Amino acid sequence: MDMSEIRLFVEMPLAAGAEVALTEAQAHYLFGVMRQAVGAPVTLFNGRDGAWQAEVVRAAKRGGTLACREQTAPLRLPPDLWLIFAPIKKARTDFIVEKAAEMGAARILPVATRFTNSERIRQDRLQAHAVEAAEQCGGTFVPEVADLAPLDRLLADWPQDRRIMWCDETLLSARAGLGQAGPGPWAILIGPEGGFSEAEQARLRAMPQVTPVSLGPRILRADTAAVAALTLWQSVLGDWTT
Repeated sequence: MDMSEIRLFVEMPLAAGAEVALTEAQAHYLFGVMRQAVGAPVTLFNGRDGAWQAEVVRAAKRGGTLACREQTAPLRLPPDLWLIFAPIKKARTDFIVEKAAEMGAARILPVATRFTNSERIRQDRLQAHAVEAAEQCGGTFVPEVADLAPLDRLLADWPQDRRIMWCDETLLSARAGLGQAGPGPWAILIGPEGGFSEAEQARLRAMPQVTPVSLGPRILRADTAAVAALTLWQSVLGDWTT
């Protein structure tokens, strides 16, 4: 990796001349792993102020300070798209979160369904994966990863103006109804490895905000389905079309 390609997500405000203190983990990565020193350039972003070229002004084993020099990119927000999915095995759940961050989800919501295999998640660890994905893909925004919530509760409080692209494996037409539904706030709903229960399917079909969509003639693994669904939505309604 070239020095100018090192990117770090920080919580502090970014502006010309602002100084940013590194966490111990960031200092270890920058000075211990990447072997950088005072004067090295680093790109910073915080999800609010765009990307900034910064310079190391203090380097230490457990800390350090960077000084912002100039903005290199404005904040670019993703489409107003949520990804809702049932957690699966640890590594594959990590994969879903990483790809959702890379592919332009604005919010990531793990849900517990009738057949969800995983009963708990580490929200802080998944949020860290979203941060790492944004650092690697050149983004200036990091999606929020919500804590695990029951699907029933999420649907009970569902906003009237946000449509749901429900990936329904019983359908055959991949784009049926999606293009006709139009832009606006959306969410993608991916089911668990065991599929949705009959009661969950009935509830989804009864919701006027729901647009059932097929992901093709083959049954996809949940992590593959998430990438396929994000690709489909982005290619029809997202910022890939601009």
